[in-house]
Amino acid sequence: MTYSPGPHDLSALTRSTLEAALDSPHGRHGDLLLRDGHLRQSIIALKSGAQLADHNAPPAATLQVLLGAVDITAGSGADQHLEQGELVQLTKERHGVTAREDSVFLLTTVTGVEEESHGN
Repeated sequence: MTYSPGPHDLSALTRSTLEAALDSPHGRHGDLLLRDGHLRQSIIALKSGAQLADHNAPPAATLQVLLGAVDITAGSGADQHLEQGELVQLTKERHGVTAREDSVFLLTTVTGVEEESHGN
């Protein structure tokens, strides 16, 4: 993944990221769009049938489908089916993503969190 400071044209990035995924032997491509402290935003494209294998979840994350449709599979069986335009908060458990059709999504993650003090 590469990083470049904004602003970002998500429509153009959706097209170019999908083209890169379609040309990739693995059927996927992603770019890091924003990095600010613990906050990360990435655009990821998957060719129909391509997947991101099960992986650990960050402390907080959302996934917004910009194009296509994806399935998010979770170990607990709390699978989710997302269509273009839908946004979901990801669970904090291991999960994978599979494209039901050529798809592009915006992944927003928080890679670390400060411990909150709950003192009385």
